[in-house]
Amino acid sequence: MEQEEIKTNEETTQQDLKIGIGTKETISLKAEKVVVLNVDIKTVGAKGSHMLECFCSHPEKKDGIKISSVKWENKGKLEVTGLWINKDEDGMLRKNSAIALFLESNNANNAEELISKELNTVLDDKGYLAFKNY
Repeated sequence: MEQEEIKTNEETTQQDLKIGIGTKETISLKAEKVVVLNVDIKTVGAKGSHMLECFCSHPEKKDGIKISSVKWENKGKLEVTGLWINKDEDGMLRKNSAIALFLESNNANNAEELISKELNTVLDDKGYLAFKNY
């Protein structure tokens, strides 16, 4: 049975090599208010960096969405950055980091306090949703 599954997977993979480029664009969700349903930390990249990921309800997506970036003002310019977990020498979130300022502006002392909050979103330059924090 395992050999049959492997063969099927290999055939599918080989067929995927012959797929052409489609004509349909990805459908972008509108920047709407979302409600944070859950929060989690995901590990990203070879270095194993940690990022906050918020699972949110969105009016256009019944299954919910994940948001892990924020658009914020940094040194007088708007920029989009991930909600990276950067800790100081005391093991706390770094003061004035994107995630710290995002939490503060949403009256949350930690990521878990975001649960049940209604937050604004905005589209980033690539058409993905980010939390609005400016």
